Amino acid sequence: MNKTILSVAAVLAIGAGSASAADLPAKVYTKAPVLAPAFNPWDIAFGTSISSEYLFRGISQSNQKPSVSGYFEPRYNVTKDLQLYVGVSGSSISFANRAAMELDVYGGIRPTFGALAFDFGIWGYLYPGGQCIGGCPGADVIANGNFMKKDVSFYEGYGKVNWTVNDMFAVGLNEFYTPSFLNSGAWGNYTSITGKFTAPSSIFGSSDVGMYVSGEFGRQWLGTSDAFYGTTIASPTGGGPFPNGIKYKDYNTWNLGVGFTYKVFALDLRYTDTDLSKADCNAFTSDFTAGFSADYSSINPGGYGSKWCGSRFTAKLSADVTLQNNIK
Repeated sequence: MNKTILSVAAVLAIGAGSASAADLPAKVYTKAPVLAPAFNPWDIAFGTSISSEYLFRGISQSNQKPSVSGYFEPRYNVTKDLQLYVGVSGSSISFANRAAMELDVYGGIRPTFGALAFDFGIWGYLYPGGQCIGGCPGADVIANGNFMKKDVSFYEGYGKVNWTVNDMFAVGLNEFYTPSFLNSGAWGNYTSITGKFTAPSSIFGSSDVGMYVSGEFGRQWLGTSDAFYGTTIASPTGGGPFPNGIKYKDYNTWNLGVGFTYKVFALDLRYTDTDLSKADCNAFTSDFTAGFSADYSSINPGGYGSKWCGSRFTAKLSADVTLQNNIK
């Protein structure tokens, strides 16, 4: 009797053990998960260009001759939608005061909200190596009588917004302000609107090749200069003299161009113009090449006219690289 009970108990125990083992989950062998690359907040952008002429808001800064430039811009991405940046850039110029170059230093913040990309910052324009022309004791003089300060460095505060409508269209609005444009004593305010069409990459059959059409319309408002740029001569057409400074002429500028891109390279072909007269252009730029042309205005009584503000076509070849996007 006892042996029978023990035998039954043993069978039940073995059965129970077999049932428990069957209920255990089978081992599943899977591939190791692919880890996303760690977020790197740092980036650097840099580039260089050569252009047939350096234009700034429609006005020649290189005496209608070719110019080279380059920039270096470290960036810190706080998040994917917030970037901090600083930068330095340089361009070859040709000013009446014989400044060696234009050296720019700048910094700001770029927040993004969906399709809207903002940019706020301060931009400093430095012109080292200049000398006083015409308006200082013992200074060199220019045959056309124009003069320029030794130091024409200045800074601007700016705000920009760009709306990416879709993969092809984008529009923008820009605003710049300085208390003393080119250290002239005259405040300056520049506002512009921009538009850009980017052709679909499918047209070229390669993502490395692209094309765009872009344009800008802007208006530059300007205040009254200090006495250094004043004139003690009355204009034959009326107005003046203005010994305490001249009220620079406000003007409009516009450009339209087409660009072709290949990887990091871009070729930009552009038409640019302003509505400044040769007389008011001469008074504003102190153009050392201006010749007598009987172009008079109230602030330009000498009759010299400048071609630095007229219509022209320019070509620019540039290369732009960002470490995270282009260096692998």
